[in-house]
Order: sequence, then C-alpha cells, then structure tokens
Amino acid sequence: AAAGLSYVGGYVINTYRSYDNFLQDKYALFPAIIILCVAVVMFIIGLIGCCATFRESRVGLGLFLAIILVIFIAEISAFVLGFVYREKVKSDVQGTMRSVFDKYDGKNPESTVVDYLQEELRCCGVKNYSDWTTTTWFNVTRNNSVPLSCCRQDVKNCTGSLDQPQDL
Repeated sequence: AAAGLSYVGGYVINTYRSYDNFLQDKYALFPAIIILCVAVVMFIIGLIGCCATFRESRVGLGLFLAIILVIFIAEISAFVLGFVYREKVKSDVQGTMRSVFDKYDGKNPESTVVDYLQEELRCCGVKNYSDWTTTTWFNVTRNNSVPLSCCRQDVKNCTGSLDQPQDL
C-alpha cells in the first residue's frame, strides 16, 4: 500500500508540472505531499505490525491497532473536508483558468499551456467554447472563432469557427 501511495503521490507531482499555470497556488501540491508522507508512515506502521505479529507482542499489536484507528479517523476527516470544500476549489480553479484564458494570445507560454490542456483533455474553454467569446483574444482577432486547439481531433480542415460548433 505504501508503494502504491508513493506512486500516486509522485504521479500527481509530475502531472502538476503540466498544469502549473492554471494552478498558480503552490498549495495545490499539498495533497501529493500528504500522500507521500502517508506512504512513509504506512511503511513504518507496516513494519511495526509485522514485528509485533512475529514476536506475538500484545503491546506491539495494541499499538498497531491504535495507530490503525487513528489513520481511519483521519481518512474519514479528509473525506468530509474534501466533500465540504469541493465547490470552493472548483470556483478557485475556474477563476484562475479564466484569467489564464484572458491572457491567451497564441504566442506566449500561457497560450501554449492552454492549447496543450485543450488538446489533452479534449475540451474547449473553461465550461464550453462560448467562454472564449469574453476573452481579449477573441475580441482582438474579431474572426468569430476559437483557437484551433478547440477543434475535435477527428475533424479535418477545422477552422475553429463558431459557425460550426459541431467541429469543436
């Protein structure tokens, strides 16, 4: 279990690098760091449990049970907090994404990240393609289209035009 959690924590940290322009708040890495810390603690607890079982120590097994109960309570608390604060996180991420989309000009590093995100997640805008109509890029270009990264991958000759929303 500790090895699995270590992998998940490392994967989250590695994935964060692709989206760090959207998640400008460095506290977004806290869950991954917590997962890695939990993995280390689980490894130590597993060793305590194995040693206590091997020696048939009542004190060691009692300690192991107490630690497992504390972890269970912490997991329940984390679940409840995640459930309670999910809307706040969602609105914060959407606000940050809107500000990054507003800086889009097709050339700067933020633009590259936006294009990468839209192509990888197969999406367009924060909620849908109409989000682009309020951006500076849309108003400056005045061509009634969205970036080509919004185009569906199976559509050839897509221009990003809002007149053909089925291609987006």
